[in-house]
Amino acid sequence: MKAVVFHGIGDIRLDDVAEPKLKEPTDAIIRLTASAICGTDLHMIRGTMPGMKPGTILGHEGVGVIEELGKDVRNFNVGDRVVICSTIGCGNCSYCRAGYYAQCNDANPNGPDAGTAFFGGPEMTGPFDGMQAEKARIPFAAVTMVKVPEGVTDDQAILVSDIFPTGYFGAEMAEIKPGDTVAVFGCGPVGLFAIVSAKLMGAGRIFAIDSHEDRLALAKALGAEVINFEEEDPVETLKRFTGGIGVDRAIDAVGVDAQHAHHGPAAKKAKAEKPEFKREVEMVAPKQKPDGDNWVPGDAPSQAAQWAVQALAKAGTLSIIGVYPQTMNAFPIGAAMNKNLTLRMGNCNHRKYIPKLLELVRSGAVDPTAILSHVKSMTSAIDAYRNFDLRKPGWVKVELEPGVTIQ
Repeated sequence: MKAVVFHGIGDIRLDDVAEPKLKEPTDAIIRLTASAICGTDLHMIRGTMPGMKPGTILGHEGVGVIEELGKDVRNFNVGDRVVICSTIGCGNCSYCRAGYYAQCNDANPNGPDAGTAFFGGPEMTGPFDGMQAEKARIPFAAVTMVKVPEGVTDDQAILVSDIFPTGYFGAEMAEIKPGDTVAVFGCGPVGLFAIVSAKLMGAGRIFAIDSHEDRLALAKALGAEVINFEEEDPVETLKRFTGGIGVDRAIDAVGVDAQHAHHGPAAKKAKAEKPEFKREVEMVAPKQKPDGDNWVPGDAPSQAAQWAVQALAKAGTLSIIGVYPQTMNAFPIGAAMNKNLTLRMGNCNHRKYIPKLLELVRSGAVDPTAILSHVKSMTSAIDAYRNFDLRKPGWVKVELEPGVTIQ
């Protein structure tokens, strides 16, 4: 079968690989009808999430049809259409039972201290082959799969596999209450869904911070007030818009590949911090393999977190859903502590949110496809990766369809 395979930093290929087989009685095999490219995939190709095992199939978002079931998977039938949770949970341990599926004690074969198990990730996360392929093995399938309701399309369901739940998780962690002012740093797919989710939770004003006009336009269409950090200092603007107080809640939806401002008033501050940003890049991405403008790590790993802390009102809440590797240790702890900020962060517990979000989609309360910009065949996956990596205008979220030729 065809699959997108990681061969090394800066090196991904569309390969012919063996079809997956059942390994455990709790497994399922699905034939994928949709997958997607995520910003997390880019971290691994850029080298800012180390530890990838060559030969690992990429992709942690999937929708498909069940072809085989292990004998201990009793809540599905062959032929059922399912969405796959990006993070893997057993459903039995104390963490899963408390809703912390991303911290499952049993799913990660590296042991309970290894942390989150997810598809298509570094060796410490499993590794589990991902879903940018024609078929995939799903461990702990009774929990990791959720049946797609009638009336929900593949285009809608694929967005509920990871990015909508992660955005919702970020908004929930931010403790948003009706009337709150919320700043979302990063208008990629997860940041856009954080805006959608903040609105669902009754936020009074939502500010969106990014530098890409197409993404800011989408944020505005979703109801956010937009700030381009290449044109104005985002912290000063947020303070001005909030009467000097700052925002109640902030969501970092950027993570380790953050960029500092290169133009405008914020660039002056970035220039002074350039040596520290350079040290951070060397810390999180000691190995890099750019290919022209592709696969280049962000130049200011802590920038989004710094802006968020500075922009928050005293006693505010910072929610971090942008991905940071364990090697990242730069954070403005002193500023956060002296403002009495609450910090909440982590990997999304997808299984907790997916059933609820699927129902919102089925009922028509939310149509997630407003954020889907491209649907491409698996055969054009590498070109799609390159365009998405460069954040070319209009390239916001890319769905991949195995075996389908779409221009």
